[in-house]
Amino acid sequence: MEENVVLRPLPDDEARDLARQVGVLADPDCVRLLALLASTPDYGLTVHRLAELLEEPVDRMDGMVERLLAVDLATVSTDASGDFTLAPSAAAWMRFAGILGRFGTAVHRTVDLRGPGTAAGRPVPSAFVAVPGAEDVPPVVARIAQQLSERFARTFSPETVSSYVLETYWQLRERAKVERLLPSLTSRFATDRLHALASARGIVARPVPEVLFVCVRNSGRSQMAASILRHLAGERIRVRSAGSGPGNVIDDVVIEVLDEIGCSVAGEFPKPLTDEVVQASDIVITMGCGDACPVYAGRRYLDWDVPDPHARDIETVRRVRDDVYSRVQALVNELLS
Repeated sequence: MEENVVLRPLPDDEARDLARQVGVLADPDCVRLLALLASTPDYGLTVHRLAELLEEPVDRMDGMVERLLAVDLATVSTDASGDFTLAPSAAAWMRFAGILGRFGTAVHRTVDLRGPGTAAGRPVPSAFVAVPGAEDVPPVVARIAQQLSERFARTFSPETVSSYVLETYWQLRERAKVERLLPSLTSRFATDRLHALASARGIVARPVPEVLFVCVRNSGRSQMAASILRHLAGERIRVRSAGSGPGNVIDDVVIEVLDEIGCSVAGEFPKPLTDEVVQASDIVITMGCGDACPVYAGRRYLDWDVPDPHARDIETVRRVRDDVYSRVQALVNELLS
C-alpha cells in the first residue's frame, strides 16, 4: 500500500540551535571534554577534575565548559558536598548519541567494582574484557552482561553494560542471604538501571511520568508507596523505589498489610539508591532518608513525613499504609489529571 509522506523542513529555531552546537563541536577540545563527560555514568566530574584529566589549565577548561553550557550540550548539578559537577545534556545525547555512545564508562569509573575477596590474576570472562574488577565473578554474571550488551547494543557500549552488571552484582551480593537468587536479581536490577540511565541521558523518550520513592531500608515505606502507585496508575506512571541503606528483605508485616488491599510486592526486593534512577525521575519522594538522596536540577523533590513501619505492630503499620495510600492517591490525581 502506498503511503503518503509529508516532508517538512527543520524549523528555523531548531536549525539555528543545531548549527550552534555543531559549531562548538568543531573544536576538538570541546569534543574531548564532552566525550569525557559521557564516559562517566555517575556524573562526578568537577571542572578541576576535568582539567586534571585533560591536562588543561583550569581557566581554559572554564571557557570550554561555558561554551558547552551556552549551547545546551552540558548541564550542571550540585553533589552532596556542594561542588558543581557536569554531565552531557539530554540534547547532547539525543542529537549526538552516535558519537557519545561509543565511549565506555570503564576507564573513568571511580567505584571499586571488585568487591571483597577478589583474586588477582583470575581469568576475566570475555563479556568483561577491559572492565576493571571483573575477576572472581560467577560465569552466569558474565552471561548476564553478554545478554544485556546485546539487548542494549543500540544504546550503550558493551563496556558500559558490563560495568553496570558488575557493580550491581557486588552491591546485591553484600546483603544477599540466599546467593542462589543473586543472578536473577542482578539481571533485573541491572536492566532497570540501564533503562534509567538511558532515560536520564535523553536517549529514549519518556512517554509517562517517572516517580522514585526513597526511604532508608527500602523494605517498608518506599516499597509501600511504589506498590500502591503501581496498583492505582498501572503503566500510566513509571515507578521505582530505593534505599539509602537497603535491608535484606521486605518486612513481612508490610507485605501482609499490602495484601489486605490487593497491592502486591511480589518479586520486589530492597535496592540501593543509585544516581541514574534519581536522574531518570521527574519526581523524587523521600521518606526519612535525610540528605542521602543526590539533588539534580530539573527534578521535583518532595519529603513525606511518614513513620517507619519497621518493627511496629500491625495496627500501626496499617495506619502508615493508609497514610501512604492517601498521599499516593493525591499524587496520581495530580499527575494524571
